[in-house]
Amino acid sequence: MTKVMVNLDGNEATAYIAHKTNEVIAIYPITPSSTMGEFADEWSAKKRPNLWGTVPLVMEMQSEGGAAGAVHGALQSGALTTTFTASQGLLLMIPNMYKIAGELTSTVFHVSARSLAAQALSIFGDHSDVMAVRNTGYALLASNSVQEAHDFALIAQAATLEARIPFMHFFDGFRTSSEVNKIELINDDVIRTMISDELVQQHRARALSPEHPVLRGSAQNPDVYFQARETVNPFYQACPGIVQKAMDKFAGLTGRAYQLFEYIGAPDADRIIIMMGSGAETAGETAAFLTSQGEKLGLVKVRLYRPFSFEHLLKAIPASVKKIAVLDRTKEPGSGGEPLYLDVVNALVEGGRTGIKVIGGRYGLSSKEFTPAMVKAVYDEMAKAEPKIHFTVGINDDVSHTSLDFDPSFSIEAPETVRCVFWGLGADGTVGANKNSIKIIGEETDFYAQGYFVYDSKKSGGSTVSHLRFGPKPIRAPYLISQAQFVACHQFTFLERFDVLKYAMPGGTFLLNSLAGPDEVWDTMPRETQQAIIDKKLRFFVINAYEVADATGMGTRINTIMQTCFFAISGVLPREEAIYQIKKSIEKTYGKRGEAVVKKNFEAVDQTLAHLHEVKVPGTATSKLTRRPAVPDEAPEYVKNVLGRIIALEGDDLPVSAFPVDGTFPTGTTQWEKRNIALEIPEWVPDLCIMCGKCVFVCPHAVIRAKVYEPQHLENAPAAFKSRKANWKEFPETLYSLQVAPEDCTGCALCVEACPAKDKSQVGRKALNMIEQPPVREQERVNWEFFQNLPEVDRTVLNLRTLKNTQLLEPLFEFSGACTGCGETPYIKLMTQLFGDRMLVANATGCSSIYGGNLPTTPYTFNRDGRGPAWSNSLFEDNAEFGLGFRLTLDKQGEYARELLPQLSGVIGEDLVTGLLNADQTSETGIKEQRERVVLLKQRLQSSKDPQARDLYSLADVLVRKSVWIVGGDGWAYDIGYGGLDHVLASGRNVNLLVLDTEVYSNTGGQSSKSTPRAAVAKFAADGKGMPKKDLGLIAMAYGYVYVARVAMGASDQQTLSAFLEADAYNGPSIIIAYSHCIAHGIDMRKGLEQQKLAVQSGFWPLYRYNPLLAQEGKNPLTIDSKEPTVPFEQYAYNETRYRMLVQSDEARAEMLLKLAEQDIKTRLNFYKQMAAMHYGEGNE
Repeated sequence: MTKVMVNLDGNEATAYIAHKTNEVIAIYPITPSSTMGEFADEWSAKKRPNLWGTVPLVMEMQSEGGAAGAVHGALQSGALTTTFTASQGLLLMIPNMYKIAGELTSTVFHVSARSLAAQALSIFGDHSDVMAVRNTGYALLASNSVQEAHDFALIAQAATLEARIPFMHFFDGFRTSSEVNKIELINDDVIRTMISDELVQQHRARALSPEHPVLRGSAQNPDVYFQARETVNPFYQACPGIVQKAMDKFAGLTGRAYQLFEYIGAPDADRIIIMMGSGAETAGETAAFLTSQGEKLGLVKVRLYRPFSFEHLLKAIPASVKKIAVLDRTKEPGSGGEPLYLDVVNALVEGGRTGIKVIGGRYGLSSKEFTPAMVKAVYDEMAKAEPKIHFTVGINDDVSHTSLDFDPSFSIEAPETVRCVFWGLGADGTVGANKNSIKIIGEETDFYAQGYFVYDSKKSGGSTVSHLRFGPKPIRAPYLISQAQFVACHQFTFLERFDVLKYAMPGGTFLLNSLAGPDEVWDTMPRETQQAIIDKKLRFFVINAYEVADATGMGTRINTIMQTCFFAISGVLPREEAIYQIKKSIEKTYGKRGEAVVKKNFEAVDQTLAHLHEVKVPGTATSKLTRRPAVPDEAPEYVKNVLGRIIALEGDDLPVSAFPVDGTFPTGTTQWEKRNIALEIPEWVPDLCIMCGKCVFVCPHAVIRAKVYEPQHLENAPAAFKSRKANWKEFPETLYSLQVAPEDCTGCALCVEACPAKDKSQVGRKALNMIEQPPVREQERVNWEFFQNLPEVDRTVLNLRTLKNTQLLEPLFEFSGACTGCGETPYIKLMTQLFGDRMLVANATGCSSIYGGNLPTTPYTFNRDGRGPAWSNSLFEDNAEFGLGFRLTLDKQGEYARELLPQLSGVIGEDLVTGLLNADQTSETGIKEQRERVVLLKQRLQSSKDPQARDLYSLADVLVRKSVWIVGGDGWAYDIGYGGLDHVLASGRNVNLLVLDTEVYSNTGGQSSKSTPRAAVAKFAADGKGMPKKDLGLIAMAYGYVYVARVAMGASDQQTLSAFLEADAYNGPSIIIAYSHCIAHGIDMRKGLEQQKLAVQSGFWPLYRYNPLLAQEGKNPLTIDSKEPTVPFEQYAYNETRYRMLVQSDEARAEMLLKLAEQDIKTRLNFYKQMAAMHYGEGNE
């Protein structure tokens, strides 16, 4: 039988088998398991059949709980059914998992194991979620590698059918799920042999059917429940033997043999480690290396964790063993030890092997690195006379002193393995190009290949580091490269922020993307980089990839260009062969986006080599530039000592004592990061400016700001600082300045697109124009610092109903890590300008929580009085309820404070009590006056010992009006959190909901939600969404007492502003649904505002406000703010790849869905017009 070798990541390797062996697949997106569902949906859309020749039915649900419910129902009615999940999603499945297991129902859940949110959320991998479900009755089967994930998906499916026990097949999130490796693909004949048709038919025979009716899911009483619970014992006792039998059968078919507990190492080992997951690969390779040097060491890989077979474990442990270290990738606070440790201790005691000393350790939480050096530290610890019973490895625990010391320089890398490291920027294509490179090397040569990709939660806009290995032998190294023969830096500005050459080994090669050519580049680099090149004797190559990209119409996408450079320099393939394979990969990757995209990539490949140059390295470092500190010296100590080190990618070295015990972090820290990623920034032309504020309004990162100030404040202005006469009646005889933060700007150019002020004498010139950033960076940095010290405007004298006035207000959300040109963040920024000094924010998990609350820095900030948004994220599904909790506290504590005021009037004073109780806080002036009263109240209560006075003192701040905002995306509002959202709206409480509607699950990669419009392609809707978009606004209007607005800042900034002001002013629930263009739409993000405008002009996104207060006045509460459609829907839709893709893959379906989508628009608009035309009052209330 011919072996088929392919390069896949763990998710695809698993999904391949799951799709082959199931009939129904219920899915819901969650990082890092979403990809499995995406593959399943894509394959079914392409009509790829399963093992029985039928195409599996893939159904996206509204939540993981919903997916588990659908799985349960499909199983009960006889279908072979699966799902994919991780982390919080797995927790939502627990109730159904108990039911499925209790009913002895065969299924396999595939889980890319991930951290659970505790003191903070983490999208990265460990076994916290797996351990949270170990009591459900599921069998737990652990894979350690991409090959095992592929193999065990099949073994689990075979075993569950025979055992009747449901299985959870899991592997490490990211470290295995996202690692690309060369594996042997299981062919259909093997799959067919492993899966018994007889057992499948038995599964179907147990289905609920009116043809042979039975009842399941009864309620039982104390007299029988206990006995009934014990009936399953024989099944669990038989399960380990069934799994081993399946493993043995698989070995006979493929030659890959597995054991429930697999021992590797010296047969006479005296010290062994017991563990499961990807770390076991590292431990196994390290044990083999140390054993070859004379040590007597071993490793037991745990495959089947539940049911936990004492018998099989004890057989696997050599009789010579004296000490065991059990490693768990989870933490259970307050327990006597972590789960696997306790299981092993229990097995040894019950098995009579009490002479073995057992110690237990934690490692690798949240994908923390686990290296051979750490494995060696564990073996060394066991060699001590008195080893630590409970320890950690991989961190510096200076609080509880649990951590083991290790030598980070210890390495077991094989010399014949080629190692490469690539630095890129999220969304610049570096990761995608490297995945393609791995596939080319792995599938077009005899080399084995491995790729792993490091990025933070922000993804787009954050740094990415790709680690590629290839060589003649299988690669079992699930840890990062420390010494690479090839290092590439795709973003020149990284040189001033990071030590990119720390990975380079002596004699290696360095490839740099630089605006400077080969003759100038040397003196543009920091001295530290120059010295590293000299000291390590590196070959140095340079290319201006941006020049090639611009010339070939690629914009800023340099991935194809840099990939071509890599193959040209590395010599992995002959140059012509490499170019052929790159182009072949381009066709496969971009073909569905259209011929034009493919041609641009082809042209970029063809032009690259002419622009690639080797630089002759001088003998000395001559640069006057140095690598800048991660944060400026004037930053607060905590920012410098902790957050600054995380920014510098040194977070792994921070000790436990550096962190808050409860996950509370300071705000206002993005101002210190200075990512400096823009190639171009806007330049202001004062003479053309009409001071409209539109540029400030649309800026996604709050990097362009306006101020009005007295002329005397310019006395010490930098020479290049610009100003002009202001045009505000509230501020006569003042000056106006518009200033850009050059090191925080991302270069999206939305401000230029929004600018209405054109130069009549020069076509294309406006009051704002993009210019190259590097030449003006220092000048504008000085200007920005001066601008920041100018006084802020007095809010109380401004009419905040005009856009230009609001854009003088200080934003309290700045410099986030959101995508360049983000369509969500301008709404959040506006929200903080208007209400930020008195607002509480409950934020659903998603894009807005990641760019809003992801370490190391926080964009929510505070004003000069120390006031600003108080922000928190609970979960994805409960955000509305979480935010309601804020309001309940404010309402109750406000009520209590008002009850106390009259009782303490003797201490406080009657006039102050009256003023506090009767304050009008509907204006900025009224709020300011109330704050002044609260200050006076605290002064009068401060010295009182009266318990009621102390209570009132602690509650005084709630007397100032607060604004509660519940923020999230459409995945939350339309799907997983909709039940809670609906309940919160129905409560009548004064909360404001902001739905940032991108029409997909943006943060998990662009999966379909119920907000996704008909005819659009998204992940989980690979053949175009067939049903129309859910009308969340219409549903909310049905209550009659909810303020509802649908806005699009690019179409009407004034209507957007009015909606926010009205929502806050309304003393009841409000919801604003905000059109948010997104990179997932497949648009030129610079044209995002234009797309918003087209969405409204086509009628797809009608603007309206529904204000219940109007109904109380006898008026119709619904105001339609947009005009009749003026452009066809097609003109809007086919600007976006998400609609065009379907034309490429299925033109007939695309045409059919487009017509239905056009009809949706007409139907909805007619209905809105009828509602808006209704008469209110005179008996029609």
